[in-house]
Amino acid sequence: MVAAALWVVVLGLAGSLIAWVGAWVPLVGALTAVIAAALAWRISGRLPRPGGTPLRPVPAAALVVGVLAVTVWTGLTHSEQVLPRRDSASYLQATIYLAENGVRPVAIDAETIGGPETLAEEGLTLEAPAFYETGSPQEPVVQPQFMPGPALVYSLPWWAGGATATLWAPAVLGGLALLAIGLLVARTISPWAAAAAAVLVGACFPWLHTARSTYSEPLAGLTLAAGFLALTLLVRAAEDRRSTEGGRAGTWAGAALLAGALVGGTSIVRIDALRETMLLVPVAALLLARGRGWARGLLVGAGATTLAGFAVAGVMSWRYLGEIGSSLVPLVALVVLMSLVCWWLLRRSRRGWSLPAALASRLPAALAVAVVVVGVGLSLRPLVMTVRQDPRDPGAMYVARMQAELGLPVDGGRTYAEHSVDWLAWWVGPAALVVALVALALLWRALGTWWAKGGPVPSWGAALFVTTGSTLLTLWRPGITPDHPWADRRLLVALPLVIVLAVAAAAWAGRWVRRRHGTLAAGVVATGLLAVTAVPTALATWPHRAERVEAGGLAAAADYCRALEPGDVVLAVDDWAVNHWTQVTRGMCGVPAVATTGRLRDDPDRVRAAAQRLDERVRARGGRVLLVAHRERSSLTDIGARDVQEVLDTTIPEDPHVLETRPERLDPLHLTVWTGRVGR
Repeated sequence: MVAAALWVVVLGLAGSLIAWVGAWVPLVGALTAVIAAALAWRISGRLPRPGGTPLRPVPAAALVVGVLAVTVWTGLTHSEQVLPRRDSASYLQATIYLAENGVRPVAIDAETIGGPETLAEEGLTLEAPAFYETGSPQEPVVQPQFMPGPALVYSLPWWAGGATATLWAPAVLGGLALLAIGLLVARTISPWAAAAAAVLVGACFPWLHTARSTYSEPLAGLTLAAGFLALTLLVRAAEDRRSTEGGRAGTWAGAALLAGALVGGTSIVRIDALRETMLLVPVAALLLARGRGWARGLLVGAGATTLAGFAVAGVMSWRYLGEIGSSLVPLVALVVLMSLVCWWLLRRSRRGWSLPAALASRLPAALAVAVVVVGVGLSLRPLVMTVRQDPRDPGAMYVARMQAELGLPVDGGRTYAEHSVDWLAWWVGPAALVVALVALALLWRALGTWWAKGGPVPSWGAALFVTTGSTLLTLWRPGITPDHPWADRRLLVALPLVIVLAVAAAAWAGRWVRRRHGTLAAGVVATGLLAVTAVPTALATWPHRAERVEAGGLAAAADYCRALEPGDVVLAVDDWAVNHWTQVTRGMCGVPAVATTGRLRDDPDRVRAAAQRLDERVRARGGRVLLVAHRERSSLTDIGARDVQEVLDTTIPEDPHVLETRPERLDPLHLTVWTGRVGR
């Protein structure tokens, strides 16, 4: 699993450079993938093999079979989110655009859209959701929004097997992430707990939902889970060797570098992985303060790959960085502040400073109490606060429209962030949250005891620190439009942490009861505690067990593409046509496309005049403009279009859009497309 995750990081970083110079073609991509795989396999082979109880055949088989079953189930129910209405389809369209053009961002020949005059004209643009227009009217460029890692990885199955293989890929990647989680549980809790934890995480709907479609989460889940696994194996091996031979920092520096590179390298698929990289800083500082010099490698690996990811973003996704600057800049500032504070405390520690004895003796209890207080406080936030953002923000305007459609009081500035714990409870049940909180408090008490009394570092300590901190930051500020189930992808770290803690509580309680009351009683207690999480999780996922979001989307796109003719240049004339079909036209149909801006669309006469001027320029170059509308036929007739015809009329199931309740079913999405020629 570590090798697979490292392959994603290496492929993402190397592939970004290759795509930037315009050489990401099937042969080069395949060779890069093979070389990255060989390199990842060789490097991961240097990861230490700690002692302890090995994963025996029966629990190992249970883990593999469980993960395989979840993976097949996920793949068979994969989504077909093709129209870039949500991030998964945006990633798919970026994948197709990269695979078909070999370059990112993609330069557009101005002559194919009527010459430089087209984009110099106010109201005409190449821009569409998740695809920015950059460059100049003479040399225009289309820049995909998100990080290039997912598109690079997903382009390989696109070349190999087209859309079907690509839409299965997230399920496979998610399965590898589940396997990494299971191995982590086997090493830290119990070999027999591994299968239960992996299957429950995979069956939890937010995880299942993202693994069914081309989101970045399956990739990020793999790199983070493998990074935590590598870090756990490293700590265990280093502490075992330290207790017997003393150990040297250099012995483990390479493994620390690898673990850090996996966590930091997640930035090539998700820029907000900076949060997990930041949390490695205090982890490394604490380890260094306790004489674990190998922790420097952890910082070097995480820092190097994070900086590489940001460098790629600065070159290939700079518009995206600017768009999320309001949330990214505070996070960067927090990284700098945390680094400075940790550096200062580490210097003081090396000069002999330490916690006063009275405070150190109370640290374990204080940490346990703090965990409970923070957990309860987060759950009570809806009673004492309402979190808001700038009501002029585009996300706030979208929320206001949702509130109106759902019959709720219109207050678009609300982020609903105070309900983030409720989002967790929707999918695993409130009882599981209580069990997980108690287990978390006990684990932090154990970490406090280690710090106060010394001894071997708990192998799970570093992973627990990072995942706890990441969960806390996410629950406090999810930073996403609260449109569920789409927004539940923010729980990538939080939900697996809750489930693993609940499974750990069941395993530990079973062992405790076995020592006092025998095997039968232990089985009853462990099963009962496990059911506290498993039953609500299964009930929450059950309505979604066989759903396929936007099934029929591929066929709809194919029907639309067949309606286009050689020489066509598409002009999207209403908002839905711009949002749904502009990039599909360019990427899947291979036809030039221009979009209209909202200001231009407010005046049908201006749209008609702009379309006529565009048609004249395109005809002078041997083509003709095809007007495309999605909302209604009148979008074309109002601007004097001729030869208007309906080329698509179908209904597909889409994700619901809810703000305050758990999603329970899919909603119908009616897709209609009208085309017409420019009137004279």
